[in-house]
Amino acid sequence: METIKLTIDNCQIEVEKGTTIYKAAKKIGIDIPVLCYMNLEHLNIENKPAGCRICVVEVEGRKNLAPSCSTECLNGMVVKTNTMRVLNARKTVLELILSDHPKDCLTCPKSGRCDLQDMAVRLGVRQIPGQEFAEMSTYKVDFSPSIIRDMDKCIMCRRCETMCNDFQTVGALGAINRGFMSVVAPAFEQDLQKSPCTYCGQCVAVCPTGALTEVDHTPKVVRELANPKKTVIVQTAPAVRAALGEEFGMEAGTLVTGKLAAALRRLGFDYVFDTDFAADLTIMEEGTELLGRISKFMEGDKNVKLPILTSCCPGWVNFFETNYPDMLNVPSTARSPQQMFGAIAKTYFANKIGVKREDLVVVSIMPCLAKKYECQREEFSVNGNPDVDYALSTRELAHLIKEANINFNDLPDEDFDHPLGESTGAAVIFGATGGVIEAATRTAYEVFTKKTLEKVDFHQLRGMDGIRSATVDFNGTPIRIGIAHGLGNARKLLDRIRSGEEQYHAIEVMACPGGCIGGGGQPLHHGDASVLTARTMAIYREDANKPIRKSHENPYITALYNEFLGHPMSEKAHHLLHTHYFDKSQSEIIITNE
Repeated sequence: METIKLTIDNCQIEVEKGTTIYKAAKKIGIDIPVLCYMNLEHLNIENKPAGCRICVVEVEGRKNLAPSCSTECLNGMVVKTNTMRVLNARKTVLELILSDHPKDCLTCPKSGRCDLQDMAVRLGVRQIPGQEFAEMSTYKVDFSPSIIRDMDKCIMCRRCETMCNDFQTVGALGAINRGFMSVVAPAFEQDLQKSPCTYCGQCVAVCPTGALTEVDHTPKVVRELANPKKTVIVQTAPAVRAALGEEFGMEAGTLVTGKLAAALRRLGFDYVFDTDFAADLTIMEEGTELLGRISKFMEGDKNVKLPILTSCCPGWVNFFETNYPDMLNVPSTARSPQQMFGAIAKTYFANKIGVKREDLVVVSIMPCLAKKYECQREEFSVNGNPDVDYALSTRELAHLIKEANINFNDLPDEDFDHPLGESTGAAVIFGATGGVIEAATRTAYEVFTKKTLEKVDFHQLRGMDGIRSATVDFNGTPIRIGIAHGLGNARKLLDRIRSGEEQYHAIEVMACPGGCIGGGGQPLHHGDASVLTARTMAIYREDANKPIRKSHENPYITALYNEFLGHPMSEKAHHLLHTHYFDKSQSEIIITNE
């Protein structure tokens, strides 16, 4: 391995050839400020646009200042990161950026978590010379079901473009126009709704300002909680409990399941339930569908479509509806756990407590911004009344808890309510990549083989590689499974299947890095891979500590089928718990955010 020796701020360092000055400086504890730069090595992504010039440094023998994020180290190079020339240049650049930036920081959704705001504090910018003579660039605000684009606040760092195009391969965002008219937007400056956007929210997760934010359902939820005529219930996704604590100063990977339930009660929800219950229900339906297809395939039925694709992730559903319309009969028809919960809550549970459907409000706490879009899809409603009324992100819930003056850290651990709050370990691992298919495997194995599965941990299905394959032995019958997280990886996997290069029985896809634990609505982790790892480990810890770890052994799921649904894939189950897909390759299903 060829190495380079150089000097940075009088410190000698040896680094691998090809290392940038920024990375070399970081190795010796020198923190060079950056805005446009984004390093997500665990996703094999590193954008080095050198666009903002905040990271400039002085290189001996070079006339102009060098952008450290994109300038590679050379042998014998002498670098200064803190000269007056460098400091003045950075400050001037930041003043120019701020001169064309709105000053509504007090009401901006990113206030307090804005990289641009932090940079102004760090560089000591208190005045913007000549601003009174500057004409601000203005753009229309783009409202979609999940994401708001306010390009007045865009600093052209193009992080969102890197995430959308290079990692997700969605291609919804790109830099268009030139000079003062340049902007990051969908093609022809269309709205996100008319673009290939999947609403995964990864662009929001990496945006350093308030240019990209989630649609906030909190005010609507607060109004419903204050309405005495409404019964308001809440469900919370498995990944939320592994990340919410970060918003209250806890270490990444701290499980806050009990405190989460307690906080939701104190916010005024009438019933506090767990989406994990619906995850167990999903396994019953999706697992039965999987086994049905495999059995028919083994009997020689040539019309059976394999592999079956999991359908829990709405970002992924949007993606294959847009990019793989020829494969719409391959995904499982099972709804996501969020939507299964809503359908059961507004039928089975509403009947139990004697509340009319229209008087029952279902709120979801989700790690995902695409869930906001999903609950607005027309097929998930009855006469205009949605199965799930509102979806709040993990970040939004944290803000609501703080706004309500609840001391989250000191809350006692409380349990979820019954019957829709009881779940198994199989359900909680839905939050991690590979978790859905592992949960399905635990149940499918026992149903298929009629034997007890003694070891429920399928470690071959776990990991953080973008694409993984494993073969599980169903008592002599090999079942080949594929797993992908990140839509770019999903594209690679599906292209191999479409071409006949790969054959699988089942495939799990999650749109976000690491699965739901890395969702676009989770606490911002700024590309720290250790945060995703810690959240994943927390998910598996909760699974290991559950007394029941197989979905089909959940007694409340059994009662639901006995009392209401009949059996998995029954006519009633198919009506309430399954869905269909649309060809969106040519036209979009338009959903308003009114």
